[in-house]
Amino acid sequence: MTAPPMAEAVPVAAPTGLRRTLSSLRHDLPALISITLLVLLALAAILAPILAPHPPLQTYPEGLAANGAPIGPGHGFPLGTDPNGRDVLARLLYGARVSLVIGILANGLATIVGVIVGLVAGYLGGWVETILMRLTDVVMSFPILLFCIALISVTGPSERNVVIVIALIYWTTLARIIRSQVLSLREREFVVAARTMGLSHWRIMRKHLFPHLVPTIIVYATLGVASSILIEASLSFLGVGVPVPTASWGQMIEQGKEYFQIAPWLLFAPGVCLVLTVLAFNLAGDWLRDLLDPTAPERR
Repeated sequence: MTAPPMAEAVPVAAPTGLRRTLSSLRHDLPALISITLLVLLALAAILAPILAPHPPLQTYPEGLAANGAPIGPGHGFPLGTDPNGRDVLARLLYGARVSLVIGILANGLATIVGVIVGLVAGYLGGWVETILMRLTDVVMSFPILLFCIALISVTGPSERNVVIVIALIYWTTLARIIRSQVLSLREREFVVAARTMGLSHWRIMRKHLFPHLVPTIIVYATLGVASSILIEASLSFLGVGVPVPTASWGQMIEQGKEYFQIAPWLLFAPGVCLVLTVLAFNLAGDWLRDLLDPTAPERR
């Protein structure tokens, strides 16, 4: 009798990136909540013209009490009105759009500058590295908020200037991180082989070094959005950020502190939105750092 054929071993397929991402989210409740909040925030900002019950800049006589005070939630205004008779919910939704646009654009520009500076300084070394790193040290020596206030005072408050100012100050941390990684990568065998083959510096940095930096860039870009949103809110709170009457969470908090006792919703509504947004970006950044770390164990 012949022995029955042995069943061939079926190799277990390695988990795909999507599967690993979903598995990580299922086992990380804070990350799942933060990603959900960010998706809802993005939808609210995009659909603000549809979701807002009233235009954000329009004042309503019925939005003020007989003594001129803002009215509370209800009466056609889900989150009440501000001292000018404007709908708070509408201004929150449009303020989310301002915060996200400024945060993403400013941090995007800062990320581009930081990656270029760190990559060039780390790979070329020598006097190029010395100049770029000393410039980085000089920028990092300035107090961030005071430096932003000084620049905005010179250029004038506007959304564009806020984006540029934040980008000019926030590239330094990523530049130093990228440089430290490139210093170790440039001595690896694949980089040495590329240099031996006569490839140009630009091609080596673009084709061989940059792909290894992508996970770090994604993580710190996500974390940087939270910092950019906080800086924008701080500048608007101080009156040198987004110009009035454009809706901004920082402006709403500054206005709400004057009416805290009689209209606490003016302070709590934008304050809670700002805290949740910054917390969600920070938690999402921490989750991405664990997810993109090749040495982290897979969660099942």
